[in-house]
Amino acid sequence: MTYQSTLEFAQQMDQNDLLKDYRDQFYFPQHNGKDSLYFCGNSLGLQPKGIQAALQYELDHWKTHGVEGHFKGDMPWMYYHRFLQEQTASIVGAKKEEVVVMNTLTTNLHLLMVSFYRPTNKRYKIIMEGGAFPSDQYAMESQVKFHGFDPTTAVIEVTPRQGEEHLHTEDILATIEAHSDEVALVLFSGVNYYTGQWFDMKSITEKGHEVGAQVGFDLAHAAGNVPVQLHDWNVDFAVWCSYKYLNSGPGGPSGVFVHERHGNNPDLPRFAGWWGHDESERFQMKKGFIPMQGAAGWQLSNVPILSCAAHKVSLDLFAEVGMDALRSKSLLLTNYFEYLIQELNKKGHQFNIITPSTPADRGAQISILTDENGKALFDYLSENGVVIDWREPNVIRLAAVPMYNSFEDVYQLALLLEQFIK
Repeated sequence: MTYQSTLEFAQQMDQNDLLKDYRDQFYFPQHNGKDSLYFCGNSLGLQPKGIQAALQYELDHWKTHGVEGHFKGDMPWMYYHRFLQEQTASIVGAKKEEVVVMNTLTTNLHLLMVSFYRPTNKRYKIIMEGGAFPSDQYAMESQVKFHGFDPTTAVIEVTPRQGEEHLHTEDILATIEAHSDEVALVLFSGVNYYTGQWFDMKSITEKGHEVGAQVGFDLAHAAGNVPVQLHDWNVDFAVWCSYKYLNSGPGGPSGVFVHERHGNNPDLPRFAGWWGHDESERFQMKKGFIPMQGAAGWQLSNVPILSCAAHKVSLDLFAEVGMDALRSKSLLLTNYFEYLIQELNKKGHQFNIITPSTPADRGAQISILTDENGKALFDYLSENGVVIDWREPNVIRLAAVPMYNSFEDVYQLALLLEQFIK
């Protein structure tokens, strides 16, 4: 693809975009009577227009049937998790029995660690990326403390090389190998929230298993962003949120993946709740937990119907479009944005992209390391209708989401960057 830094080129790319009509299925925040330039889908996705009708449907269902809504209608609440499984599985490369939507992300991370972080006096360490999202850091710290270990020795963080911003796969694998006899769990993000780096999940999983560890991933910035293959890569477990690239609303429900070799093992330790109990006997109210097959056996409580109804609207859009088509457009958008930044730098500007330059190593996000004028740049963009994300101490994160962002969006953002410097 030969890019051009002209409005005409961007508009022609949009005209040729097979996904261009999906933009009209989302609400954009307004700025001076026009759609804002929204590049914050890696923090909170836009609202699909179908959500209001979906919520009203469930409110009417509740109004009409009361408690019987659990068993009546086209989507009875008793079985609601099933109505989300197939679409969810296609997003993360899983069998539908290997996924379930429940709770929220960090809650699910803790629940899955009950099953997959089972340290011994010899094998107790967790290996994770340095600079992971704080919630993951807190989860790891509290888990090792709960088991009686010291986080300063039990949590091993892989950090970038001196003077670099992202990790090398060989350094991750070497760290796992260096602690091979002591590693209980390897837990990485799929995509790092700060730099946008997409880790080599397949190689990390293989190395973790080679040394006898369990391997899990936090896909908060990967689910709906990059095409992962959790089943084929033999990942043990994964968790993710739904309010970023999956556009399911603030605090939306979380997804869980448990590989079938674990999901079909009723003896695997877990914290149990009645919604994970065999649904054919659930309402008999007997003692003795019998888990459902697959990831559904990790459920605790009733499905939060209203938030899952919103989630289903977005999941159905993903099922319609497919991750391959989204990834194809994402690469074009992100590569175009990188090209425009490089063109600005040729004119003497200094925009330092810390996201990996290799397209295969990143998702939809571009992170720019700013100088002492970084906050002023962020404020300038915000004042001109650009919705982006500032991360301390000096990084601006921008996500060109293929479901609703356009090439003209990217061009207009680059134009504003140039105007700020002049």
